[in-house]
Amino acid sequence: MSDIWFKTGEATVFAAEGQVTDAMPEVLIGSVKGPAGHAFASMMGQVQGHTRMFVVRDCNQMVRPATMMTTKATIHSAEYVELLGGVVQAAIGDAIVDCVAEHVIPAAIVEDICMIIMVWLDPRCPDDPNLDKKDLYRTNYEATKLAIARAMQDKPTVEELIANRKTIKHYALDGIIDY
Repeated sequence: MSDIWFKTGEATVFAAEGQVTDAMPEVLIGSVKGPAGHAFASMMGQVQGHTRMFVVRDCNQMVRPATMMTTKATIHSAEYVELLGGVVQAAIGDAIVDCVAEHVIPAAIVEDICMIIMVWLDPRCPDDPNLDKKDLYRTNYEATKLAIARAMQDKPTVEELIANRKTIKHYALDGIIDY
């Protein structure tokens, strides 16, 4: 039985030069009997523009722990859904299985916990004639592994956040706020 009740993590992995394949997953991990499990179950229906799906590595290969993924951006095309349910889902699925194999997620608790992953897939991806699907896979794989590890390790700690408060700023604030 897992004592994981509610853990969160996030990560950003930037695209290769000239690509719009940045990955920024946000992860919720928790007991299937707690608030994460209730949220997971409530996601079983669909919401227009925000497809929800189990994470699978391939057909008939649903990952453990059971994981639901959804988008942060509104879906407007079948091509977007194809990328989300193809390359992105495969990358996330592989990252989850590798987290279990590497003991980031203990194998003994995979049936007791569930995960929800909110995925950033840039709306420009489906229309980009030069989209590098290998880079899309890479960024989502790396970011998912990092977000899960951070959640499981409760990173960053409050002490880390306080220590770097004046040295690290949000990338969107460059030139706007001086510390």
